[in-house]
Amino acid sequence: MINPTWIIAKKELASYFDSLVAYIMLILFLGLTGFFTWLFGMDVFIRKQADLSAFFSIAQIALLIFIPAITMKMIAEEKKTGTIELLLTKAVTDRQVVWGKFLACLMLVIIALLFTLPYYISISMLGEIDHGAALCGYLGLILLSAAFIGIGLLASSITNNQIVAFLLALFGSLVMWWIFDLIASTSTGVVGDLFSTLSLRSHYESLARGVIDSKDVIYFLSVAGLGVLLTEIVISKR
Repeated sequence: MINPTWIIAKKELASYFDSLVAYIMLILFLGLTGFFTWLFGMDVFIRKQADLSAFFSIAQIALLIFIPAITMKMIAEEKKTGTIELLLTKAVTDRQVVWGKFLACLMLVIIALLFTLPYYISISMLGEIDHGAALCGYLGLILLSAAFIGIGLLASSITNNQIVAFLLALFGSLVMWWIFDLIASTSTGVVGDLFSTLSLRSHYESLARGVIDSKDVIYFLSVAGLGVLLTEIVISKR
């Protein structure tokens, strides 16, 4: 018997491709990351280094914006239309519903990242690339995306307005990605260490340098898991 979580994930992923959402996201993501990787700013030709640092730098910002856009409708729309009650009357648990939606968002992000593999292949043909650092960078983007998705689903669960859900998810992600990092960089002692530990950006940059530390992986999974858990709690209170 197929797990209901997987059925929901496939249904939600298919709904993205039935509309223009997935195609618009893929085109914008590839266009933005490709432009800054190959043509503008610190692109590979200006830096004259065979690495993906330019791509990873812009990809994390792109995901910060795009993920709230794909999570905003996940629960908010169903609450607005009333279909969330119909879904929860089926033989599925709140947890299966939330994890199914989480997996659908994560699979869409992974598909977008798979389309950037030609960047990796092309740069590896231009020079000697650090394959370990490149793979760690991709792992970091996936884990960072999981954390953003957890935040986005929580934001979508506490409102039935998609725009409000988008803004809440964007604000929450910005706080954990940029504000915490800013406070950590301008503070010293215990305060600086605390906000550095809480910053999504500092954990991501550790992975992007090619260093896989279990505490970074655990941190991202904890943020994602906490977001899913709180989303489940919000839904169960309906």
